[in-house]
Amino acid sequence: MAAGQNKKSSSKQGKHRAHDFMENIALAVEPTSGEHHLRHHISPSGVYKGRKVVKSKGN
Repeated sequence: MAAGQNKKSSSKQGKHRAHDFMENIALAVEPTSGEHHLRHHISPSGVYKGRKVVKSKGN
């Protein structure tokens, strides 16, 4: 197993862990349907950036 050559200082450790406790999730709103989804992901209805990219089971 590889071992670090130098000890990481406590300030560097704190900067490394800065995003571990973020609570707000970045959500995007689909302009055509108004649905909320994760950024850079398709919406639940299969729409991405205003275009239908995945066929849904109903259609």
